[in-house]
Amino acid sequence: MSIYALLLAGWCLAQVVIGVWAARRVRTSADFFVAGRRLPASAIFATFLAANVGAGSTVGATGYAYNSGLAAWWWNGSAGIGTLVLAFWVGPKLWRVAQAHNLYTVGDYLAFRYDDRVRGLTALLIWLGSFSILSGQLIGGGVVLNAVFGWPLWLGGLVSILIATIYFSTGGLLGASWVNRAQVLVIVAGLATAALYGVNSAGGWDAVSAANTERLDIWRGATPDMGWPLLFLLAPSFFLSPGLVQRAFAARDAHHLRRGIALSGLALMIFAIVPVMLGMAARVSAPDLAKPETALPHLLTTGVPAWVGALALAAVFAAEISSADAVLFMLSTSGARDLYKKYVRPDASDASLLSAVRTIAVIAGVAGYVLTFVLGSVIGALKVFYSVMVISLLVPVLAAILFTQPSTRGALASVIVGISVLAGISALTGGAGYGWATPVFLASLASIAGYAVAGRTG
Repeated sequence: MSIYALLLAGWCLAQVVIGVWAARRVRTSADFFVAGRRLPASAIFATFLAANVGAGSTVGATGYAYNSGLAAWWWNGSAGIGTLVLAFWVGPKLWRVAQAHNLYTVGDYLAFRYDDRVRGLTALLIWLGSFSILSGQLIGGGVVLNAVFGWPLWLGGLVSILIATIYFSTGGLLGASWVNRAQVLVIVAGLATAALYGVNSAGGWDAVSAANTERLDIWRGATPDMGWPLLFLLAPSFFLSPGLVQRAFAARDAHHLRRGIALSGLALMIFAIVPVMLGMAARVSAPDLAKPETALPHLLTTGVPAWVGALALAAVFAAEISSADAVLFMLSTSGARDLYKKYVRPDASDASLLSAVRTIAVIAGVAGYVLTFVLGSVIGALKVFYSVMVISLLVPVLAAILFTQPSTRGALASVIVGISVLAGISALTGGAGYGWATPVFLASLASIAGYAVAGRTG
């Protein structure tokens, strides 16, 4: 067995063992949903960074850098900027309300500030959209396992979802927070080391720059939506995401929340240069790859020493699995709390809710895996999710924060109008929008207008 296969096999087993071990501490639904509201800043940092560095941040961003060079920084950099907004503004405000009224999910918050119609509509849209981001992580995991073991993508995706589902469905956020600590260490060490060795193997930064002379513009990339326009799509996603906001609810207090999330945002902005270095280095050694998303596994298996490649592939796989558990967390807790308990069994006991959320996690894992056969790329899958999430939550959440008495009618209108415009422009332009005016940007403006008009008349 090669060093790649041996190390990765051991790492797969380790993640499951850590998660199942931590699951012994899960006694109530509060432990599963919000880790008992007792996570310190260090745990918040680890669970946020692990959740945010996934298939898009590694495999996808490296492929972007392969095509667009420095402009690919904005994929992770925008996420870091959005995370800072969550740390210093959105997160503390929502945490105080959640703490005072024992709220578990973003749906709980929207029901508290509006009514159950807003909760139901946004939860359904996010729930459906979340399957695409889950499949994106599984595609990324399958790419890694294909590079290491030669497995077909369907088998790599299956192994990926089994690992994430086993440790998450048993331990919830409490168990995932322990696994995420180990994952962050592997991710940072593995990918940072690979980036340094990759650039060095390509002849140093001067040689990499010389081979990428057309890709040294950090503002704009190979396509109109690449570079700074990603800020419109990604920054709001990282201060609105139900999975991330709910992780913020798990903080011990507002101080630990701000410190842990802010550090993860800064780390994400620094990390953003790593896939850029990897993608540009891959362009030197393999200038004619048919699929840019294969740039990272290609570099790690051919362009760096074997031990570096093994460590980095374990890091990439950890990134995919940690983000997969973050999506399972979002799907299962929202499905159990916002849909199951509200509309199916309003009288469900705490034990029944805990059983339901675990069952939904397994069902969600199966559905996400099936969807990998429909969505063809990591970035394509993630863009579907981010677009739906931003338009569903941007106006309702911000209006709830900004206004003493936010309009329920305005919130509903903002979601309906925004999603309609998003779908229409995406269909008309093939998802490209009009230059920097992306479908998400235009749909956001329409969503704001919908709230303004309906809120005034309502």
